[in-house]
Amino acid sequence: MRLLATLSALLMTLPALAQEKPVPKGEVTKYSFENSKVFPGTHRDYWVYVPRQYDPAKPACVFVCQDGVQYNAPAVFDKLIASGEIPVTIGVFVMHGRVRAQSDKALDRFNRSFEYDGLGDGYARFILDELLPDVETKTTTDGRAIKLSKNGNDRAIAGNSSGAICAFTAAWERPDAFSRVFSAIGTYVGLRGGNVYPTLVRKYEPKPIRVFLEDGSNDLNIYGGDWWMANQELERSMVFAGYEVKHSWGDGGHNGKHAGEVFPEAIKWLWSGWPAPVKAGKGSSQMQEILIPGEGWELVGEGYQFTEGPTTDKAGTVYFNDIPKDTTYKIGADGKPVVINNASNKSNGMGFGPDGRRYVVSTGTEQILAIDPDNKATVIAEGIRGNDLVVLSNGNVYVTNPSSNNEPGKVWLVKPNGDKQVVDTGLNFPNGVTASPDQSLLYVAEARSHWVWSYQIQADGSLKHKQKYYHLHMPDNADAAGADGIRVDRDGRLYVTTRQGIQVCDQAGRVNCIIPTPNGKSSNLTFGGPDLNVIYVTAGEKVYKRKVKTVGANAWQTPIKPATPRL
Repeated sequence: MRLLATLSALLMTLPALAQEKPVPKGEVTKYSFENSKVFPGTHRDYWVYVPRQYDPAKPACVFVCQDGVQYNAPAVFDKLIASGEIPVTIGVFVMHGRVRAQSDKALDRFNRSFEYDGLGDGYARFILDELLPDVETKTTTDGRAIKLSKNGNDRAIAGNSSGAICAFTAAWERPDAFSRVFSAIGTYVGLRGGNVYPTLVRKYEPKPIRVFLEDGSNDLNIYGGDWWMANQELERSMVFAGYEVKHSWGDGGHNGKHAGEVFPEAIKWLWSGWPAPVKAGKGSSQMQEILIPGEGWELVGEGYQFTEGPTTDKAGTVYFNDIPKDTTYKIGADGKPVVINNASNKSNGMGFGPDGRRYVVSTGTEQILAIDPDNKATVIAEGIRGNDLVVLSNGNVYVTNPSSNNEPGKVWLVKPNGDKQVVDTGLNFPNGVTASPDQSLLYVAEARSHWVWSYQIQADGSLKHKQKYYHLHMPDNADAAGADGIRVDRDGRLYVTTRQGIQVCDQAGRVNCIIPTPNGKSSNLTFGGPDLNVIYVTAGEKVYKRKVKTVGANAWQTPIKPATPRL
């Protein structure tokens, strides 16, 4: 009887089995690439998976994976695409580069750690500018041209170990190009600087990326760090900053077993809700004190050569220079820049004084000028090859002098009567300069280090108690933060334009927030508008503005004593 019941149950399932459609199988093709300009001399193999459902009339979503084919991804994609659980996706599985040895008596140069563990945008540029265009030169065996979506919301990137941090870095650097990340046993440790990510995630303005993290409690714990703890730390940072992040923790070691098991569900989650765009997080409470939800950067002007020296008058009108073009602009009532001087002699830093005049560092003539509302210029001081300046409410002018005749950088004081003196020297390319809201402290940005100096201003204008006070972040592939223009708000925060964006520091000298600009550049900034609550930033060939919750404190104003900082 038991045998008959089993046979009967089996017969009942046969119609359903007969109705199941076979899963269409995509094709995987192998290629080689050896024409990289980003990683010169490298050779690598890569594989392209094209699903059966792909129609070249519509560019496909993209999945990039380091270290070749992982997670049995082609078979997983076959099933998930057939069931409609993920969009039609072309997979690109790429190996790390190798520089071939010139003979069999030497080793190849293995680029895996260099390409994968290193921070910065190098690998993202390689994928976007070199490899994916090469993929699009291929066709399938049945003659279909390969066309890939250029929309970051349609792109995912993945990897194991060093390949995982590589995937995260590509999305972190280029969220416009990759918005979805699968990270397995990620190497977020101190091999090439990846250990800083948990801190940066907390400080940066959140980016539109969604991340799935996998790791096991028996992962590596070696000279570079503890993988298990590092992955958890990154996950906690992403939760803190409000990102869309999910994880799967196990007890495995440094291998891909667990990643392969969770990959199907992870990839479904990463694509869930598509084509709705991935959302950015809310950021830290410090970020929320500055930025207004929904208020992003707006383009003010473009087409310049190099913009610098933004400053604001008492009405909130903003001025800036295009140094190579010898041109000074004023932003009109309609929000558009208009030329007010096309013979500025390489004018650089500017700042208004309490007398209503616009003080200018004329680099071309090595003078400090004061320009009245009728555009009449008066020479205040000569013989100063300056960069930036600030004018205090008592009329004292401080000017940074980066270097001359191989001498170290200086800070000059120019008094209202024209007397000038060097008040500090020995700086490594002093650049931006401003004063605290109460005008008791002078801040000087050092472009060739990661410091902003702090001095106490004495009654006679001299400086004392010099300290390397503000500690800035700098890119992993740079030797300095590139600090340039600096400003303060009424609450005592210091805003520093750097290679990584605008770094916002508290009064205790710590970076709380990093706010990048749309084009990744920032040379100087000012608070403008009638209420001084709009940040204007000069960014290379462009100028942007952004309304914020904070209010600027210009040095020509009556000193303002901010609240005591949280220590």
